[in-house]
Amino acid sequence: MKYIYNKLVRDKIPENIDKMEGRKANYIILEDRQYLEELDKKLFEEAHEFIEEHSVEELADLMEVIYTIMKINNILMNDVENTRKIKKDRKGGFNNRIYLIDVEQDQIDEREEKEMKKDWRRKNKN
Repeated sequence: MKYIYNKLVRDKIPENIDKMEGRKANYIILEDRQYLEELDKKLFEEAHEFIEEHSVEELADLMEVIYTIMKINNILMNDVENTRKIKKDRKGGFNNRIYLIDVEQDQIDEREEKEMKKDWRRKNKN
């Protein structure tokens, strides 16, 4: 029997699979461009798993992908934290449970139009 995964996995997964009797992992090492694309997919995968379970384990998996993306892009945790604080000071956090329904305005806002047309946003509309 063969199970097809076609996804980015943690570094020790093939080794752990090969240690099991009757199992062999087949894999490749990704080039930079492919690696970044697969990290993006992995980010969504781990986010969905966290949403399903809301467990510390799934949050840890999500954070591992984020840390890897940060490392590849030379982003320091200190920079992320400073940016988070700046944005929180300017826009606030998410503590007040505010759910924006819509905004009425007289003129078209090009930035908002572009934002509303993003694929992931349209797929997640209720």
